[in-house]
Amino acid sequence: MSSAAATSLSEEDGKLYRIGEVSRVADLKPFVLRYWESEFPMLQPVKCSRGHRLYRQEDVDLVLKIKRLLYDEGFTIAGARRHLRDLENGGATETGGVDLVAFNTLEAVTPQLNRKLLLDLRDSLRSFLTLLEGK
Repeated sequence: MSSAAATSLSEEDGKLYRIGEVSRVADLKPFVLRYWESEFPMLQPVKCSRGHRLYRQEDVDLVLKIKRLLYDEGFTIAGARRHLRDLENGGATETGGVDLVAFNTLEAVTPQLNRKLLLDLRDSLRSFLTLLEGK
């Protein structure tokens, strides 16, 4: 990619990250990120003329969200893909699709909400770390 093209991409889309940087931030192997691209249509990093993947910040955030769904919340790939699609369409909630009406007491809901809050906080902190490392 020419420096002029890289500059225009950076100005349009903000900071762009190579697959190695995203791999380190998310603590995943690059082949996992490439596989997820084939499984999650909403994960589409920009490819430069040389074929290098360039991830925007929203791609990095999505990778961290996918990792949380798969590794922390126990979703299958199909379930995580469906959950993310529902989120895009406004059908699911960020609490992992938990039906709050199904619980009889607040005590049953509180641990899941606390876990979600902590996971969201962790993802946000990782995003900030990514931004800081780029400076």
